[in-house]
Amino acid sequence: MKGDSSDDSSWPLAPGDDAQPSVALVGRQLKLWRTAAGLRVPNFAKSMGYSADLVYKIERGARIPRPDYLDKADRVLNAGGKIAAMAEDLESARYPKKVRDLKRWEDEAVELGSYGNHNLHGLLQTEEHMRALYEMRRPAYTPDEVDLRVSARMARRSIFERTPAPALTFVQEEVTLLRPIGGRMVHRRQLERLLEVGQLRNVEIQVMPTDRDDHAGMDGRIQLLKFVDGSIVGHSMSQYGSRPVEDPKLIQVLELRYGIIRAQALTPRESLAFVEKLLGET
Repeated sequence: MKGDSSDDSSWPLAPGDDAQPSVALVGRQLKLWRTAAGLRVPNFAKSMGYSADLVYKIERGARIPRPDYLDKADRVLNAGGKIAAMAEDLESARYPKKVRDLKRWEDEAVELGSYGNHNLHGLLQTEEHMRALYEMRRPAYTPDEVDLRVSARMARRSIFERTPAPALTFVQEEVTLLRPIGGRMVHRRQLERLLEVGQLRNVEIQVMPTDRDDHAGMDGRIQLLKFVDGSIVGHSMSQYGSRPVEDPKLIQVLELRYGIIRAQALTPRESLAFVEKLLGET
């Protein structure tokens, strides 16, 4: 029988996480189904193939059950798909709060603008590129942590499928396109992805050449998210750290910088031609 210390059928839940109510509700539902079936925790745990300790933790909302746990519980308790369907309620709960907040903003934004000076923007990355980035991280992530972060980033790509489509603009430093993250073939597929996304009518990708002698982006990465009510949320790692800012005066500074950066970069058409040239040379 598996011990939950190494179990792969649940995720941890940080204390005070705002996903706690959803996780606790699913835990209570699982307990109700188990007791209605006349099963005590040790017997249910044995049928599931997991430890009783894990079952207790999931039922009291201390661990997030993965879809495979819910699928197995559905079969053991003859729930006819009702327990398995709870996976939808927990789809985003497993991601860190910072990631959930970012996805929520991206889901609601009518406009997103980003300048990246070190990495390709997460929305532009292929799954292979993401995985390579997370796997080279030091201190190293565990395989489960890598899978979780890749899954969270992939989930954010739903922004490209929204209707009405938001306006998306990206300015990338030339070096972010040159670095062969993951090796030659991963790099080629990443360049192909940029060309694919850059063809979308609501997306503009621009490249900032390294040889520019005047550059408004020397203070680092910028991101701006604009919403239908006119409000704006901004990020700038160098100026404001990792915290989002909404103060109009601070936003004005970021908008000014981003506007100048876009004017200094290659045009979207020139940028796609640049990416095509790189692809041909890779």
